[in-house]
Amino acid sequence: MHPDAPLPFAETLSVLQTLVPPKLLSPRVGIICGSGLSGLGGSLKEVVLISYDRLPGFVQSTVPGHKSFLAFGLIGSVPVVAMLGRFHPYEGHKLSSVVYPVRVMAKMGVKNIIITNAAGALNPNLAVGTIVVVHDHIALPNLTGMNPLLGPQIDSSYSRFLPISDAYSRSLRRLVFQAAHQLSLDREALAEGTYAWVSGPTYETAAEGRFLRAAGADVVGMSTVPEVLAAREEGMNVMVLSLVTNMVVIPEGYKSVREEVEAELAGKVTEAVVDEVVSHEEVLTLGREKGDLMKALVEKVVEFIGNGNGGAV
Repeated sequence: MHPDAPLPFAETLSVLQTLVPPKLLSPRVGIICGSGLSGLGGSLKEVVLISYDRLPGFVQSTVPGHKSFLAFGLIGSVPVVAMLGRFHPYEGHKLSSVVYPVRVMAKMGVKNIIITNAAGALNPNLAVGTIVVVHDHIALPNLTGMNPLLGPQIDSSYSRFLPISDAYSRSLRRLVFQAAHQLSLDREALAEGTYAWVSGPTYETAAEGRFLRAAGADVVGMSTVPEVLAAREEGMNVMVLSLVTNMVVIPEGYKSVREEVEAELAGKVTEAVVDEVVSHEEVLTLGREKGDLMKALVEKVVEFIGNGNGGAV
């Protein structure tokens, strides 16, 4: 698609009408699956998978742990649509392409969107495996010119200056904790926190981790915020669940190389220092291990939405 070409919403919706049964064509809830969490698609009954390459305006997910399918189906009796694999700017995709599926969901009638991701913990009190219910974000790319709402407006009826202090629906967040109660989860299984969006694809340095922690972020990741902004611009209620898959490497103190060398030259025995690193495989493994818990929470929240609970429509 040419960079200046209009977004092909009509063509995308036309293709979907030919591929998706009528009973599934008006989903009430949208779901975006993060790294290692595409198993959430297993929650769907009567599932119909549409490859992204069949849909005008969609690009391909190139990241391990992300599939490239749009899934339609039922959770209980509620029709939903799920992205099994998302798009990231670091893959080379334009921000308009990253958020295009969210806008398509809105044009299909989705009013509530559940966005999941794998994230690194900045807050030392968050254990690996914790699911963080996000209530706010820090988005350094947004503040420095990498915002999906830059440029001509998608619709002139939308607000030019979108308020996002209420981006994360309080009523949907209530449903998560009600779901956790019904599922008899330990209190420690869930936490609340602030998500920091960074562009990636590199993991943070120790100094960057300290900076984000000092700024008030609890978890950090390379996705989600662009989709949140597009969803809010489209008038959706937004909920974000971040699965802590690793601790961000933030050593308590720097062990001086100069002092290490000086000690060796003085004939002293020194302890070898091994710098810690994070791997994507670590992220995917934890995603697979905790996928069932995330799936159970999402299923219960969708059930609540279907019953009209919590004020979500």
